[in-house]
Amino acid sequence: MDVTDDEKQTQYRVTAGELRAFVERFERLDAEKKDISEQQKEVMAEAKSRGYDTKILRKIVALRKKDPAEISEEEAVLDMYKEALGM
Repeated sequence: MDVTDDEKQTQYRVTAGELRAFVERFERLDAEKKDISEQQKEVMAEAKSRGYDTKILRKIVALRKKDPAEISEEEAVLDMYKEALGM
């Protein structure tokens, strides 16, 4: 079954519309991500102005995302490596 030129044009327009929708959604999400990133920077700047060590705060945030067993394992390996290096 051959596809006519009109059918090809219709399929192309539908595909182009769907593609445009995906691109626009992605762009909106990217803009939201930038806004959130700016807000995170503001939070860290505020914490720093109050005397908190932002490097440590970021480590705490990363640790809170991990499973306690994973943290324990990483700390055990870190301690073993430090001991091996005489630290």
